[in-house]
Amino acid sequence: MTASLTPLDGEAGFRFDPERTVGRGPADRLRSFRTAVVLGWKMEANWTDPVLFFIYSVAKPVSAALILVVMLDVIAGASGHDYRGYVVVGSALWSFVMSGIAGLAWSVLDDRERYRMLKYVYVSPSDLVTVLLGRGTARIAVGAMGAAITLVVGVVVMGVSFDLLAVDWPVLLAVMVLGLAAIVAVGLILAAICLQTRQESWSYPEAVAGALFLVSGAVFPLSVLPSAVQAIGLANPMTWWLAGVRLALFPGGTSSIGGPGSLFTNLTGAAAPDSPTILVALLVTGAVVTLGAAVVFRWSERRAKDRGLIDQTTGS
Repeated sequence: MTASLTPLDGEAGFRFDPERTVGRGPADRLRSFRTAVVLGWKMEANWTDPVLFFIYSVAKPVSAALILVVMLDVIAGASGHDYRGYVVVGSALWSFVMSGIAGLAWSVLDDRERYRMLKYVYVSPSDLVTVLLGRGTARIAVGAMGAAITLVVGVVVMGVSFDLLAVDWPVLLAVMVLGLAAIVAVGLILAAICLQTRQESWSYPEAVAGALFLVSGAVFPLSVLPSAVQAIGLANPMTWWLAGVRLALFPGGTSSIGGPGSLFTNLTGAAAPDSPTILVALLVTGAVVTLGAAVVFRWSERRAKDRGLIDQTTGS
């Protein structure tokens, strides 16, 4: 990288301008973030026309929800109709999880293995975390389209009863903000892992998302799992996020946390968590994951720099 030299006032010389290499604070970070979002969106969407891209983005979550609902109706019969809203919400929201976790990790692999640009991004004035967050935000936007369409299909096609006036909007907004922050934090941990591993890491985000899918109550309550696995689920911010969104959208509906024989009910005596409990639990678990993500990524970044992993192509 060429150092930036600026003429000195009244002198026939030049001086080094550190602001051109380290950035000028929040304004430059915001500009880097916006640029990364636009870049990520163009990389996601510019391979086809908008209509085909839209179909591609929503086909997977909608088809997954339809498959789960059909399976539920076949197995549970008429009683399965009560769980349609539960399954539709879980399937729709999992689009955010898949996009958020994969977005940051795949950005590292894309730039290092496919485009060979990670080393140039790293030595630029832009902070690497800011760039990764911007790229991940673009993928989350794609997941948001799939989630919205899945919810609409669930209400219009699958007959899920939904009352717009009954929605608890403040709780919904709060849990969405906290939940998306936790998802990004998990994605940052995966990005840190991908900095240390080889090209085969492309499958890591889906593997992690699949494991979280099992312990988050996405399509079935935690009470059907062993107590040890329920404890892992209760320590997972995605569990509280899903429960909070369901409670906000369908007050009085089936909760993924609690119930007869569940670990939550045995510990607290409550049949299901209320809104304040969910918000506090989501805030605490999300803060722990976010703090852990910051520590792990900075450690991984230093180790990758020391061992030459940032400018190394690991394809085999």
